[in-house]
Amino acid sequence: MSNVKTEVIAMIQGMPKDADIQDIMAELYFRQKVDRGLEELDEGKGIPHGEVKGRLKKWLS
Repeated sequence: MSNVKTEVIAMIQGMPKDADIQDIMAELYFRQKVDRGLEELDEGKGIPHGEVKGRLKKWLS
């Protein structure tokens, strides 16, 4: 069995018994976005902390 399939099965098994398909899809979407973000950081595509602070300061003022 592929690693991704094993991880998804483990994720679903760890969810509450009353989780529905929407809960599962939301969790999969969240994990996909986090994994992609981590890949981008590994590739050096992140935004420096100082730049993020500057952007937030503009948005919040």
